Amino acid sequence: MRVRPTGPILPPSNIQGNALIVVIAIMAFLACLTLGAVSMVRATAAGWQSQISREITIQIKPAEGLDMDRALQQAKDLALGFVGTKDGTIMDDGATARLLEPWLGTGLNLEDLPIPRLVIITIDEQNPPDFAAMRDLLALELPQAFLDDHRTWVDRLISMASTTVMIGTGVLVLVFIAMVLTVVFATRGVISGNRHIVEVLHFVGAESSFVAREFQKHFLKISLKGSAAGSAVAAVLFALLGVWQANSRATPESDQATALFGTFSLGFGGYLGILTTMIIIALLTTLTARITVMRTIDEIDLIRSDPAKSDGLPAS
Repeated sequence: MRVRPTGPILPPSNIQGNALIVVIAIMAFLACLTLGAVSMVRATAAGWQSQISREITIQIKPAEGLDMDRALQQAKDLALGFVGTKDGTIMDDGATARLLEPWLGTGLNLEDLPIPRLVIITIDEQNPPDFAAMRDLLALELPQAFLDDHRTWVDRLISMASTTVMIGTGVLVLVFIAMVLTVVFATRGVISGNRHIVEVLHFVGAESSFVAREFQKHFLKISLKGSAAGSAVAAVLFALLGVWQANSRATPESDQATALFGTFSLGFGGYLGILTTMIIIALLTTLTARITVMRTIDEIDLIRSDPAKSDGLPAS
């Protein structure tokens, strides 16, 4: 005897379902966009922090009767005498002039300007030198020297990265909350439109878990389609931005974008985060649909168990 396959309880596609797919796709896109932006800012801040932590700067202010070249070499030798320093570089007149070109223009004569000269010392990040002792020694041997270990900038970068992560996390939470509320209302709408089916199945003996499972399947398909579409668009956008940045290096637009946001390349971890976000959205949507259906069935049982409410009459 041939068994006729049963059809789904809910229609596989309708206007409400298509609209929900679009909403979930938009939310998934926003969530992945926020996740990618936070990842880029964190990577950029970490890169800045690493670069700053690898170097310290000794500034020597011009003074009357000061032999600048001798003072620069002396400062370099004093710094390299500490454990934890690797190398030292004295910035010559040409390098100093190039640093000042954006503000003072070209053709500078540094001998006519009271501009401090710099010594850049590379340090061991794992075993940094004693900055306090180095600062005291420089003050004793060379009063015109000032040691800048960039601790203030490092602390500010750490604070900025932490703030950015907190803001991004807050945006992600808001997106997920909005998605949950949307799914709750959409599920209730679908139940309202198919309430007679739910009631018939429920009261002829179908268990609540069976009815909820049918809704789960329905919303899982919708959420997978929507989250996959939104996540894919976000991933393609980051990939295109990365290609644009790679092909437009050394241009003002690319340099400004790199300075502000870093590289648009997410790497394996970033794309794995987008995939994880897509899966979380799908699971969260499915779980929300199940909870909503179970609560709705409980409400139906409560109404059916109260004859006054069932008949629309006030309870005595």
